[in-house]
Amino acid sequence: MPHFSPARACGIDFGTSNSTVGWQRPGHPTLLPLEDGKPTLPSVVFFNAEEDSVSFGRAGLREYLDGYEGRLMRSLKSLLGSSLIDGRTDVQGKVIGFRDLLTQFIGNLKTRAEAQGERSFDHAVLGRPVFFVDDDSSADRLAEETLADIARRIGFKEVSFQYEPIAAAFHYETTLAHEETVLIADIGGGTSDFSIVRLSPQRSKMADRASDVLANGGVHIGGTDFDRQLSLAAVMPLLGHRSQLKNGRDMPASIYFNLATWHTINFAYARQVWVEQQRLAIDAAEPECIERLLALIRERAGHWLAHQVEQAKIALSDDATASLPLERFAPGEQKLLTRIEFDLATEMLVEKVETAVTRLLPEAGLAANRIDTIFFTGGSSGIPQLRQRIAALLPQARAVEGDLFGSIGAGLAVDAARRYGN
Repeated sequence: MPHFSPARACGIDFGTSNSTVGWQRPGHPTLLPLEDGKPTLPSVVFFNAEEDSVSFGRAGLREYLDGYEGRLMRSLKSLLGSSLIDGRTDVQGKVIGFRDLLTQFIGNLKTRAEAQGERSFDHAVLGRPVFFVDDDSSADRLAEETLADIARRIGFKEVSFQYEPIAAAFHYETTLAHEETVLIADIGGGTSDFSIVRLSPQRSKMADRASDVLANGGVHIGGTDFDRQLSLAAVMPLLGHRSQLKNGRDMPASIYFNLATWHTINFAYARQVWVEQQRLAIDAAEPECIERLLALIRERAGHWLAHQVEQAKIALSDDATASLPLERFAPGEQKLLTRIEFDLATEMLVEKVETAVTRLLPEAGLAANRIDTIFFTGGSSGIPQLRQRIAALLPQARAVEGDLFGSIGAGLAVDAARRYGN
């Protein structure tokens, strides 16, 4: 459908790690610049205690990493469908609900998009993973309803949803000259979603594309899970994970799991945790490890360390080794991480993703050799082992890399224009 005037609606990709807003209008890029001229807004909220302010995106992460006192919240999308969504947390002496945190971030996303578009948006197509929650349809439905309610609370009059891999397919379809059967591999911060779709320039003109979606599947595994496994395997042992007490018992593991998971890091700063770790330090067989742990808690450096692990993971996509600095809580120390360590730590995750892809082929009624193209999108699709193992399942398909952070938002904009018109 040609667009001679701007679309009425926008497309919103609220991601675990990064978010985008797409809007079709003649003569302009589809993705709106949201921060520092960039189309991505990291899904981060920072409550700055020193300035008594709230910052979002890169600005919030920058303030935190610069050492401002405060509370960093990240991977907020992971709350959808979980029991935490109706929970509350203490922020600078005030109790705030997690649902309200999501509302603040998505509301800020809408405000930025409207400022860049120089108009208000009343209609939107929101992306959603194929499964917010694995193997629990009622929790999955509740997650979508929660997101729809938040969208209405921030001012959208009408919202609809599209699966994120289908949105990426619509974006890829704009580049095609002939028909293809495509596996869309959308591997983001929180989920790995897959769709097998028939795409072509002719089919793109059809209003109803249901018959072109041959199979959908996914698993609740994404980049933050790879961060977590790398942290638990190679970093948390420096803080005492899997070490022993003098009586031969293992150090309690819960604090290490909390520190390795973005949205539970703050649990490690509770007063009772500090008291417990001081007690355990007396009986630790490796007291130097617990001293690092106590220093990390004292410096509230959990998010800083998680950020370093994430950056090391990204570096290991290109290099065989990556250096992990520890100076925020262990001056002069660093840890050398290797690609082999990363691959071993995440093997189980890769196998689960492989299984999700394998199940799609019989659902679509296709043999592996019928897939023409694998279209990779999502920031975590750059993980070498993950990409190689998916490609090996479909050896005759060519691999195409989309905009790893922008394909979904751009595709949602295509869908929004199709659904709501100009």
